[in-house]
Amino acid sequence: MSFAAGLQALDLLGVFFFAVSGSLLAARKGFDVIGSLLLACLVGMGGGVVRDVILAVGIPSAFNDPVYLIPPVLAAALVYVLFNSVQRYTSLLTLFDAAGLALFCISGTLKAITYGANPVTAVLLGVTTAVGGGVLRDITANEVPSLFNAREIYALPAFVGAALTALVWNLGWFTIVTGPAIAALVFVFRVVAWRRHWCVPLAVRGWHRPGA
Repeated sequence: MSFAAGLQALDLLGVFFFAVSGSLLAARKGFDVIGSLLLACLVGMGGGVVRDVILAVGIPSAFNDPVYLIPPVLAAALVYVLFNSVQRYTSLLTLFDAAGLALFCISGTLKAITYGANPVTAVLLGVTTAVGGGVLRDITANEVPSLFNAREIYALPAFVGAALTALVWNLGWFTIVTGPAIAALVFVFRVVAWRRHWCVPLAVRGWHRPGA
């Protein structure tokens, strides 16, 4: 498999995981199946569209290649069929979101590097790819975006994954072993932080979190 094909496969897998999180949120909000599909498309492809626009690659991949529509359609269909049997698992949305975050921070960083971005810019675009869709999903569904939730760590795992991806790539160590290892690290970081209620300091020292 060529690098371009592998990068697209990574991108599509990330689209699917994020799309499932969008359809799960739509189901919990009581949206119809069209709303579920649109929210799946928004979260699955939103971050990549922002990345491609910034990179000036022409028509964003999500609009230029119909294959990008397959993961959201599949995700909406799966949630439509299976949601009644999984809705009791409140952590499911977070798990799919964490998987999408882990994959997108890598694919976003790699695509930025292949288009000539310097390492710092590549990391920032990797994070943008990872968190952008989630922000659009939550705002559209009238939720507080996880990115701005003082009780969650969301962007930090994406920064770690994007920075490690850029570092490993520039050292010539990015392989089919190191890539999945970075994704696994980001996924575990995000999930453990969520389960253990880890958080970063507030914007002003001495402030307390609501309800703390």
